[in-house]
Amino acid sequence: MPELSSASKKIYGEAAFEVLGKAQELERKGKEIIHFEIGEPDMETPENIVKAGILAIKNKKTHYTPSIGILELRKAVQYEVEKTRGYRPAIEQVVITPGLKPGIFFSMLAIVNPGDEVIYQDPGYPTYGSVSSYLGAKRILVPLLEENEFRMNPDDIKSRITEKTKLIIVNSPQNPTGSVITKSELEEISELAEENDIFIVSDEIYSKMTYETDHFTPTKRDEAKKRTILLDGFSKYFAMTGWRLGYMVAPVKMAERLQDFLVSAVSCTADFTQWAGVEALKGNQSFISEMMRRFKQKRDKIVKGLNTIPGFSCLSPKGAFYAFPNIKKTGLTSNECAEHILYKAGVACLPGTAFGPYGEGYLRFSYANTLENIDLAIERIKNSF
Repeated sequence: MPELSSASKKIYGEAAFEVLGKAQELERKGKEIIHFEIGEPDMETPENIVKAGILAIKNKKTHYTPSIGILELRKAVQYEVEKTRGYRPAIEQVVITPGLKPGIFFSMLAIVNPGDEVIYQDPGYPTYGSVSSYLGAKRILVPLLEENEFRMNPDDIKSRITEKTKLIIVNSPQNPTGSVITKSELEEISELAEENDIFIVSDEIYSKMTYETDHFTPTKRDEAKKRTILLDGFSKYFAMTGWRLGYMVAPVKMAERLQDFLVSAVSCTADFTQWAGVEALKGNQSFISEMMRRFKQKRDKIVKGLNTIPGFSCLSPKGAFYAFPNIKKTGLTSNECAEHILYKAGVACLPGTAFGPYGEGYLRFSYANTLENIDLAIERIKNSF
């Protein structure tokens, strides 16, 4: 077989799916596993959105669309951004993607050259580091510290900026810690980007999933016209993970390049999926408040439970649906603790190091599960030590 490209060897996957594979193998052998490893809501897509998708198929919305997205959904995104972020982007700035990951990949592809430096948080979503590696960029990690509630500190960013810094990636609410960056912190980050002529990619996939706080965006400063790119999607707060639908708001010149990336890579996002997205943004929004009411109950239960396990301590996250307990007092590494819990307690979670080296000493639990299973998991973990 001929040799694969050197670039192909630099990209890597996600530990969540590796742990899921291990858990499923145990289940095939008859062991009962409680799943906290996959970041997916445990509710079904709202019925009005499902009906809109089915109706679109019946109305023969099953053909190619413009690669940048159908006009109706792009207009709905304009309205959504104005309502939730306080500015109305031009229609030329709005790009529809088949899920948010292509938005991450294509925006970085449009910005980053080999040798550039990319600043992002650690622990953080693995795709940022994977794509940086693939593009030959230097990865500059900003540690998320428990004493700062795992928020990205602008001073830590400032100290890492050099003449080679090309991009800062912001994720708030954040995966894996559930932290939410404050308005003033995001304003500082935006100022740093402007002063140093740096791009910001803002991953806001959990934007509607906050508790006791509000969501803010660093794209407000320039309204995504010069150096900021807003990424959001439908997977999390509309429970549409399998529909593969996301959107980007970017400077017009970048949006033009992104359109060509989409043509070359995927042609377009599925037509009927986009019509379901129109309904999601313009239809009844009560599903989200009900989802977040349930998630708050689950958050409170799992945080309380984790704090009763010897050697564990856990802050209450302000967003998303992840708990990120400190397990350093167990004397185990993150990998050892996650393996112990999986094989001894039948509970699947992720080691903090699945999200970078600064995740050592922590675990991630996706609490998109039933209240009963949360109680059962806590009891099993206690009994396993």
